[in-house]
Amino acid sequence: MDDAPFMHTVVESGGSPPLFEAAFMQAWNAMVITDADLSAGCRVLLANPAFTAMTGYTLDELRGRSLRLLQGPATDASVIDALRSCLKEGRHFEGVATNYRKDGSEYTVRWNISPVHDGRGTVTHFVSVQEDISDMIREERTNRLLASALDATSDLVMLTNAKAQIIFVNTAFENATGYPLSDIKHKTAAILKSGKHDDAFYAAMYRTLSSGQDFRATFINRRRDGSLFHVEQTISTIFDDDGRPAHHIGVGKDVSRRVQREQELLRAATKDKLTGLYNRHHGEKTLREAFSRAQAGGNSLCLIIADIDHFKRINDTFGHLAGDRVLSDVAGILRAAARSQDTVIRWGGEEFMIVLADCVIGDAVLLAERVRTRVHAHRDSEVGPLTVSLGIAQLEAGETIDALIARADAALYDAKRAGRNAVSVSP
Repeated sequence: MDDAPFMHTVVESGGSPPLFEAAFMQAWNAMVITDADLSAGCRVLLANPAFTAMTGYTLDELRGRSLRLLQGPATDASVIDALRSCLKEGRHFEGVATNYRKDGSEYTVRWNISPVHDGRGTVTHFVSVQEDISDMIREERTNRLLASALDATSDLVMLTNAKAQIIFVNTAFENATGYPLSDIKHKTAAILKSGKHDDAFYAAMYRTLSSGQDFRATFINRRRDGSLFHVEQTISTIFDDDGRPAHHIGVGKDVSRRVQREQELLRAATKDKLTGLYNRHHGEKTLREAFSRAQAGGNSLCLIIADIDHFKRINDTFGHLAGDRVLSDVAGILRAAARSQDTVIRWGGEEFMIVLADCVIGDAVLLAERVRTRVHAHRDSEVGPLTVSLGIAQLEAGETIDALIARADAALYDAKRAGRNAVSVSP
């Protein structure tokens, strides 16, 4: 059937085939048919219920009137100019503009208009299909506002999909990590891994998130330049309408400076400033812990107390700067000679202690000899050769910490009396 006479029959005579009438009147989209009289503004001939519901006008109120009655102050004049040009030239038109309902309220409409030609090619009518997209526009504006807010915050924000692929990061994240979004979009968050967290850490994270709970932790991440930084982060799961995990959002603060200050305070509280070894206060705490473990598990525990020979003479002869250098060098030798599980302490002045957990007396003697020979082999550029004396004691059943220290100290003085540069074992 030829479209033009069919449309003409519908709009002029009021008769319409049942299928067309049902399709037009029941269409979800708002539809309106106008004449092609541009001088009168193209008057409405027929509108379906979706159109009258969208505009608030009844068909009787619309029929014979131009749709200019839907325009108002916020209607974009450039869109209307483009519309008129298309209608004048008989071309298809698509556009978006602000219209006004009968009650004066605004709505945003997206519509297209198609010309209807008769058998001679003359435009006789226009058919417009329209959609109220106000909710979508408001949602887009809200999303843009949320994105702007996320981008403006000083917190680091990262949004990933369910596969941990990055969708969005804000400016603070880019500045902190050195990664622009364009370089990491669709990559996984694993690019930030520093290797400082073990598998158990990530297993706990995935387990917490899969249960719908937030995961909070301080992450040690790696920047693009390879440097490490600390982020106090909360990761949350975003579920879709069916209750399935769809996205994860991480919000965090770069706490690197705070962590650095805390570490400096911890070092100041636990480490000797000159040698970098544990200080006496923290050393005593470590010794008590090792003592408690040895008592509870029935394991062996040995102590070595070492003293730099003739240290007062070094200070008096070469000055305190040389003395400090000798202390630092001997501390380094002790630290390098000890096992990874041993604790080396600056016990006081020129005296050091090594706490050897799970160590029998024979192994303690070997370690002490290793220290002695390495110190003796070391030569200070100003002072010359150095020596140390060392005393060793192994914890006995029922013995107190003080008694153990006293026996190691007595063994040290036995080594001094024996001529120094010696190792002595408490009986």
